[in-house]
Amino acid sequence: RAMARTRLRDPLSIEASPRNTAARSVRQQVIPVDKKRKPELFLHLLKSRRWGQTLVFVKTRKGAEQLVATLLAHKVGADAIHGDKPQAARQRALDRFKAGEVQILVATDVAARGLDIDDLPQVVNFDLPIVAEDYIHRIGRTGRAGASGEAISLVCADEVDLLGAIEALTRQTLERSEEPGFEPDHRVPLTNAAGQPVKKPKKPKPPKTATGRTGKGVPNNWVGFDAPTSPRPTKTARKPPVKPRPR
Repeated sequence: RAMARTRLRDPLSIEASPRNTAARSVRQQVIPVDKKRKPELFLHLLKSRRWGQTLVFVKTRKGAEQLVATLLAHKVGADAIHGDKPQAARQRALDRFKAGEVQILVATDVAARGLDIDDLPQVVNFDLPIVAEDYIHRIGRTGRAGASGEAISLVCADEVDLLGAIEALTRQTLERSEEPGFEPDHRVPLTNAAGQPVKKPKKPKPPKTATGRTGKGVPNNWVGFDAPTSPRPTKTARKPPVKPRPR
C-alpha cells in the first residue's frame, strides 16, 4: 500500500470487506481468567458448552504442544500445527481435523492465514496474539460464507495491553463474561474507547488542619490542642525610671 501511493497514479482499491473488521456473523466474547487456570477453564468450557470441532490459537510452539498433551491426557482428541512441524505433518494434522478424527486443532499464528475449514463453529484464543491484526485473521476462520460462528478469548491480567490494542484496532469493546468458579484473582482492567486501560480514581486525602495535622489519633478531650495560637508580644526594652531633679 505504501509503495502503491508513491509509484501509482490514482490507483483503485477493491476490498470485499473493510480492513480490520470481523464478520458480523461472528460473536466475540472475552472471558477473564488467571493465566495458570486457562487449561482448566478450556476443558470446563469444552464440556459444559458441548463444543464440537474447535480451532484453538496459542502464542508459542511450546504452548501448543503443552495444550495438546493436556487434552490427550483428558482423552480429548487433539493435534497441533506450528512452525517446528514440517509441511507434510501440518497438512496431515489439518486433514485429520477436517475429517473429524480429532476434535481440537491447536495452532500458532503460522496457521492463522490461509486455513479453509468448512462449517467451523468455534475459534478460541487461548492466548491473545502479539500483533492485533492477527486477531482478525484468527477469528476469520469461523462465521464464513454467511454461517454463524463464535470467537472466545481467554484473557489474563498481563494481556490487558494486547486486548486494548485489539479493541482499538476493531473500534469496539469486546463483550466480557466471567465464568462462575473461574473468577480471576488478578482482575483484567477495563479499557476505554482508545484501547487503553482505565485507571481507578485515587482516593481523596483527608483535609489538613491549619497546623498541617489531620487530627487522626488525637483524643477528644484535647479540644483546642492543635488550634493556632496568637503570636506572643515581643518584649520591648524598658526605659530606666526618671529621677526627679533636686530643687
